[in-house]
Amino acid sequence: MATLKVGLVSPEREVWSGEAKLVVAQTIEGQLGILPGHAPVLGVLLDGSVVTIEPADGSEKVHAMVGSGFFSIAGDEVSVLAEQAELGAEVDVDEARQALADALAAGGPDTTAERRARARLTAAGVAA
Repeated sequence: MATLKVGLVSPEREVWSGEAKLVVAQTIEGQLGILPGHAPVLGVLLDGSVVTIEPADGSEKVHAMVGSGFFSIAGDEVSVLAEQAELGAEVDVDEARQALADALAAGGPDTTAERRARARLTAAGVAA
């Protein structure tokens, strides 16, 4: 079975790497599902979105909040380069809820802080 070699990195660290069957990323132009054999693409991540990775070994899906950044597909290699990235399992849910409340209290239309807080909660599997 063909797989993807995936790397999700931020400036601070490698967040996740491994073999995957599927990667789903939200771009500024819409959601993109990436399977082995996908055409080469360079895209811009939607700031405050969730990247989902389905590991090839059948383990549980990986969900990560990403800030602004890029992803590239070349051959069967997927690189996700995010300014900010946090695995759902690492999210401090109380802190994310407080960040969302603070962003909503600040008012204004859909802000980056609000999108990032909502994405953190979604990645953690908590309704935002």
